[in-house]
Amino acid sequence: MRNKRALFFFILSGIGLITAWVYNGIAVMKSQDYLAAWFGTEVDLVLSIDLLIVAIAASAFMVMEAKKLGMKRVWLYIALSGITAMAATFPFFMAMRELKLEKNLARNN
Repeated sequence: MRNKRALFFFILSGIGLITAWVYNGIAVMKSQDYLAAWFGTEVDLVLSIDLLIVAIAASAFMVMEAKKLGMKRVWLYIALSGITAMAATFPFFMAMRELKLEKNLARNN
């Protein structure tokens, strides 16, 4: 792949997908309580709110950047983050963004 930045983000996306599915699978098999894990202590609450704010900011960035670059179906990345993880969908969006930037640059030259 010529676009090293896109490759970097594709690799991060794969790592995010694998780790999310493996550890969520382990949690489900152990019947762990997600609410208690997310909001059990003040430390858990701070980390949960931190991740929520990052997810909202990432989603807003994805929507604005997709509109600016003419990328279609950005809502799909956001919807899929509920099934996979934002750790997978956001780097995947960034990789696709890099490819779109490269395509737009080639078209303008």
